[in-house]
Amino acid sequence: MPSLYIATLIVLFVVGQVTDQWIFRHFTYPSVYEHGWGRMLRGAGYLPLWAVVALALVLHDWVPRARRTWRQASRRGLLLLWSVACAGAAAEVLKLAFRRERPSLTDGAHVFRPWSDRPWSTADLGLPSSEAAVAFAAAAVLARLFPEARVLWYGLALGCGLTRVASGAHFMSDAVFAALVGYVVTLIFWRCPVEPLP
Repeated sequence: MPSLYIATLIVLFVVGQVTDQWIFRHFTYPSVYEHGWGRMLRGAGYLPLWAVVALALVLHDWVPRARRTWRQASRRGLLLLWSVACAGAAAEVLKLAFRRERPSLTDGAHVFRPWSDRPWSTADLGLPSSEAAVAFAAAAVLARLFPEARVLWYGLALGCGLTRVASGAHFMSDAVFAALVGYVVTLIFWRCPVEPLP
């Protein structure tokens, strides 16, 4: 299953690369964040939100009657927190490596910032979307912890990625590559055993 998901994202990234300009011209909705639903979907890529959810998981699992140690109780919460934090950090590092500017700055063209121009700043760089990477990492973790709601978690992440594209802040390929980053980072953390729900 993970290899199929990764292969699908790679194919979608290639398709996105080819169609980025067309999507930028026909899918933009600059006022997307003026609506409550747009702000809500963008919030799925907000790291502090997932830190609060991770804390809620720790508090839920750390009940005195369960007689769990702090390490046992914090396992699921830390899995979520580390996954989203590392996915966001990985996206920022990859922005520095790829150096592709945001579509709103280039009228939808793929333009790469030269290394001589702000070599250590990710400002105005878009590949991959950090918020979409965080959202998809959270979705991948929560889909494993709560598989019955898998569609909900991935739906939130997809909504986050699509609002980033609609706002003109990112190309579609930025969001798809971010989904790949979030999923792969989460796969690395999945090696840690996770207790089933009580």
